[in-house]
Amino acid sequence: MRTLVIVVLSFVAFAQGGILVQNAPACPEQHGVQAYAHPESCNLFFLCTNGTLTVETCENGLLFDGKGAVHNHCNYNWAADCGNRKADLTPISSPGCEYQFGIYPDGTECSTHYIKCSYGEPIPNHCEPGLVYDERIHGCNWPDLLLEKCNPEAVVGFKCPTKLPAGSPAAKFWPYPRFAVPGDCQRLITCVNGLPRLISCGDGKVLDDSTLTCEEPEYVPHCANHIRK
Repeated sequence: MRTLVIVVLSFVAFAQGGILVQNAPACPEQHGVQAYAHPESCNLFFLCTNGTLTVETCENGLLFDGKGAVHNHCNYNWAADCGNRKADLTPISSPGCEYQFGIYPDGTECSTHYIKCSYGEPIPNHCEPGLVYDERIHGCNWPDLLLEKCNPEAVVGFKCPTKLPAGSPAAKFWPYPRFAVPGDCQRLITCVNGLPRLISCGDGKVLDDSTLTCEEPEYVPHCANHIRK
């Protein structure tokens, strides 16, 4: 780790705003591609490609923290940890995009869609079924966590009952009763605080609607051919 810090600090004397760094010290690694943080700017980073050093600039809306890789080793500005490095957050806007790269809500209402901007082009994206876009996390979330704007029953298409027959499969999961989704072998509905959530079995499993548990397909013959690739 000490060698890396010394090399990175040495880069500063050779980085004069150009792309290729002339007469620079050797990259820590002579093979492959490695990216290193600029010691002062979160908008810049050093890139070593088979021993050749260049100074790279993150696209507008992105910053370098060595963790995210949304585009060219850079992360969304709201997700990047810059530490003490300075970050220029000046937006370069285009219709539908505050920054050239970013994720934005598709309007102000509850929505199962969102906008992902790449090079200033707004590209519509869909949340997984049963989820809605949550601007607070820049991603999709359960609609019952956004009650100020969302109606979970409308999103999921299900209203949780207030009473259940004693001994029924759904009642066995109380206080989070489960229900099968007609015609869907890979999802189920679970009620949380009286509001529905659409859950996926995942891992190639399917729902056994007699027990409301997710099982391997061979144990649920009528769902064996319903695995989505």
